[in-house]
Amino acid sequence: MLSKAVDALKSDKKVRTIIVRSEVPGIFCAGADLKERVKMNSSEVGPFVSKIRAVINEIANLPVPTIAAIDGLALGGGLELALACDIRVAASSAKMGLVETKLAIIPGGGGTQRLPRAIGMSLAKELIFSARVLDGQAAKAVGLISHVLEQNQEGDAAYRKALDLAREFLPQGPVAMRVAKLAINQGMEVDLVTGLAIEEACYAQTIPTKDRLEGLLAFKEKRTPRYKGE
Repeated sequence: MLSKAVDALKSDKKVRTIIVRSEVPGIFCAGADLKERVKMNSSEVGPFVSKIRAVINEIANLPVPTIAAIDGLALGGGLELALACDIRVAASSAKMGLVETKLAIIPGGGGTQRLPRAIGMSLAKELIFSARVLDGQAAKAVGLISHVLEQNQEGDAAYRKALDLAREFLPQGPVAMRVAKLAINQGMEVDLVTGLAIEEACYAQTIPTKDRLEGLLAFKEKRTPRYKGE
């Protein structure tokens, strides 16, 4: 279901920002169903984890900004799902961690790669080696999340913050948002000189757009720009 939803979002030009949240109180995503995993034979596990990794990669490659709203548990594959999003916000009561080494396995949905990129190698190793679970405040302290909120009575404090962020993103030029994300994502994987060349190529994509001219005109006329993603 998640894969189908991501496929639909990927090609929908009207989508400007995506929030990943759970409607189950107290749980963002608790990771793999271990009762299900016990019933699998060894030959089934690898392909199953590959499928999970592929879906999480699809989320990471979505062309528009993505925000994970973590209002509860995000463990194992659940945290890997959140790590694939551009921005993570969490309630202080949320719990998150890559706990796989406790089960004598390792993170298989991108966790060994995305966690060090998010918080640095040494801290990532410490968290993976210890299978430590952090609350929202501790996750904010290590840079795993961008914002931490006190949980509200409805249990959706992180989701509300994610909506606030999305509203900040929405007025900007859609083409610019897509190529800004592309430039950042690709540039982080290469040296600075190559990264600057990527930025130049991405900037070039915005020059011939109608939106760029609309932005300049709106500034001149002291009004809000009306961007169409063209």
